[in-house]
Amino acid sequence: MVKENPSLHGDETEKGGNGRAARGPGRRLHGAIAHKLGTAILSGQYQPGDTLSGEVAFAEELEVSRSAYREAIQVLTAKGLVESRPKAGTRVLPRNRWNLLDPDVLAWAFAGEPDIQFVRDLFELRAIVEPAAARLAAQRRDKDDLRIMKDALAAMRRHTLATEAGRAADRDFHNAILNATRNDALLTLTASIGAAVNWTTQFKQRARALPRNPIPDHVRVYDAIAAGDPAAAAEAMGVLVDLALEDTASAMGG
Repeated sequence: MVKENPSLHGDETEKGGNGRAARGPGRRLHGAIAHKLGTAILSGQYQPGDTLSGEVAFAEELEVSRSAYREAIQVLTAKGLVESRPKAGTRVLPRNRWNLLDPDVLAWAFAGEPDIQFVRDLFELRAIVEPAAARLAAQRRDKDDLRIMKDALAAMRRHTLATEAGRAADRDFHNAILNATRNDALLTLTASIGAAVNWTTQFKQRARALPRNPIPDHVRVYDAIAAGDPAAAAEAMGVLVDLALEDTASAMGG
C-alpha cells in the first residue's frame, strides 16, 4: 500500500461561505496534488506534448494513493491542461486548450514566475472588459451597488492592498462593478477578473512594496459611477488598469 506524503496534506480544508474551515473535495489531498502538477505545467516544467509518468510511478513518487492521483488528473483534465487515453497515458495539451481564466489555473500561473506576456494578456483582457463594465455600471447601478463599492473602498483604505483583507476588498470592488452592469454574460467573468486582480496585485508586491497608492485610482472610478457619468467611469477604469500594468511590469523588470 502506498504511503501518502504528509506534505501534501497541509491544506485539506476549504473555507466555507461563513469563512470557517469546511471539508470539501476542492482542498483535499487530490486538490494539493492538482496544485503541484498544475503549477509544474504552468511553469513550463512539463511542456505541451509531454507525457506524465504512469499512474503507479507518479503515485509512488508523490507518496500518495493511486485514487488521489487519478482524481487530481481529473481536475487538470476539466481545466483543459491534460488529457488521458488508455495505453497512451496522460499528455499535456497545447496551451490554447488551457482554461487560463479558471481561478485555479491563474493561481498556478502565479505560484511561480509568470510569463510577462501572459501578464500583459491578462491586462489586455481587463482593459477591454473593465472600462466597458464601468460604463454600464454608471448607467445601471443602484444604491446597493454603490454601498458595496463604497464599503470595499473603505476596507481597502483600512487594510491596504498589502494584506489579504485589502486585496479581498479590491476584488469586492471590481466584482461590484461587474454586478452593476446587470449583464449576465459579463457576470460569468467575475471570478476570472477577480482572480486576475488578486494575483497581479499580490505578485507585484512580492519583492517590494507597491510603488504608489492605487486606491485614489479606484476612488475616481467610484466617483464617476456614483455620478452616473458613463464616459468618465470608462476613462477612469482604463487609467486604473493601465497604471496597474505599469506597476506590475516594473515589479517584473519588464
